[in-house]
Amino acid sequence: MPGQMNAAAWGLLALLSVIWGASFFFAAVALQGFPPFTIVLGRCAVAALALALACRLSGFALPRGRQAWIVCLGMGFLNNALPFSLITTGQQYIPSGLAAVVNAATPVFGALAAHLLTQDEKLTAHRLAGSVLGLAGVAVLAGPAAFAQGNELLGILCGLGACLSYGLTGVWSRRIRRAGLTPLAVATGQCASATLMMLPLVLLLDQPWTLPAPPATAVLAVIGFGLISTALAYWLFFVILARAGAANVLLVTLLVPVTALLIGSLVLQEVLLPRHFAGMAIIFAGLIVIDGRLLRRWS
Repeated sequence: MPGQMNAAAWGLLALLSVIWGASFFFAAVALQGFPPFTIVLGRCAVAALALALACRLSGFALPRGRQAWIVCLGMGFLNNALPFSLITTGQQYIPSGLAAVVNAATPVFGALAAHLLTQDEKLTAHRLAGSVLGLAGVAVLAGPAAFAQGNELLGILCGLGACLSYGLTGVWSRRIRRAGLTPLAVATGQCASATLMMLPLVLLLDQPWTLPAPPATAVLAVIGFGLISTALAYWLFFVILARAGAANVLLVTLLVPVTALLIGSLVLQEVLLPRHFAGMAIIFAGLIVIDGRLLRRWS
């Protein structure tokens, strides 16, 4: 039954957290050979091709009609092109683990966006308290960087911009059901739309034909970015969504920073400061309060 977390669902959730946690690692490696916009273009293009093939093999129809493609264009901008570009740009200035910690604030921005832009998802007392906690965690996370014009502040601001974009995605995604789109079709359409959006930016700004030949590791990272951390991740996300419900699948937000921190420290030898861990702990506390289920169980 949807809404229940059994052992299989927890296993899939843990796998998804590893895959999305690895996305920050893929970005760090890809940045050694490509500029950010080119990485995002490669990621979205590879994912779009893989998801289109999955639609063809599984018999799902691709998006058709004006309304469906308007939905996909909005999703492609808010859920792919803009946040992917901001996160990848930000990772030029901050470690991959810290980028993942900042990204954990997404549900806070989602709750605030829903409150401001919808009529039926207003902040309750516990969601308001959780949002305040989450924003406090972001403040602790930034620490002295908030009062300086350094690279770390720029990286954190890019990450927070991506959180806001993801939060707005939650409001825009309400149109998916009205357009009659299946989840796999939406994933394919948004990645294809993001690819079309990123292509002129890459041709105009990055001019890939002028870049030096990238190392093989960077090329493999972009391919892994698209196949594993985007196409496969979307498929897993929708499988968990169907089995366990929306509230449970969002628990992955608590796990992704942990896996990204582990990968960053073990593979990339990244080092984070105590305030980064303190900010993450406060953000996690805010997410738990927003979710509300643990609080109800404790009470």
